[in-house]
Amino acid sequence: MGFSMVWVIDLLIHLVYKAAGLRPHTVALDDDTTVHCWISSSLLPPSSAIRSKEKKATPPLLLIHGFGPRGTWQWSRQIWHLAARFDLVVPDLLFFGGSTTRSPIRSEAFQAAAIARLLAVLGVGPPHRARVSVAGTSYGGFVAYHVARALGPEWVERVVIASSDVLKGPDDDRALLERAGGARSIDELLLPRTTADLRRLARLAVYRPPLFVPEFILRDMLQNLFSDNLEEKLELIKGVTVANKDEFHLTPLPRQVLIIWGEHDQIFPVAKAIELQK
Repeated sequence: MGFSMVWVIDLLIHLVYKAAGLRPHTVALDDDTTVHCWISSSLLPPSSAIRSKEKKATPPLLLIHGFGPRGTWQWSRQIWHLAARFDLVVPDLLFFGGSTTRSPIRSEAFQAAAIARLLAVLGVGPPHRARVSVAGTSYGGFVAYHVARALGPEWVERVVIASSDVLKGPDDDRALLERAGGARSIDELLLPRTTADLRRLARLAVYRPPLFVPEFILRDMLQNLFSDNLEEKLELIKGVTVANKDEFHLTPLPRQVLIIWGEHDQIFPVAKAIELQK
């Protein structure tokens, strides 16, 4: 086995999560579906030897990642600050990280149903704890919306939609492919197979990307971050219902909703945030 920069970064991120008081945990929801997550140690089962008994209970916050690297990577810069104020649940969505299912359903609503069951198993939310707040970014914002709508205001207190166009349609996908320049489809853009594909995605998804990244690092990222469950992730992209107005109709959520957007976002332009607010 050769040197892997991804392995090193993964190790450092895990150390950050552990230093912030989170621990990895795996939950079998049923015979078909298993979800891996990182959770505040105070949320671990009472039988756990490392459950925190001293930490005062704080409001629960669910963080839902988007497409790309696993959830720990996408929340690594926020985790330390949020862990000081919240009891955190950071799941891997199905077919990312250690989460999987044998169910053939691939919609973001099914992802949301799995996350809702995870919260119930962990005892996060009523009647055991205070209502949970839900934050989702990009694809995770689609899932967060469905979690909030499915569980209702009696379970979900606040919602954060971060750079996630739950109003998107076919015209938005075509405009994204034009901005990408060269990708023939959304799945080809979001699921890079070659280093050239990964460079194109980085130019679009990263504000001020590095001027030069060696090929061996890109190959390492492809192999260790983007190569797992490719067929299932392709099905997830095709299974998104927010783009299908025959299956999905956006309705306002009857609770506080915070919209966060990057002004330089090229995946979902900031103008979509204004539409979503309206």
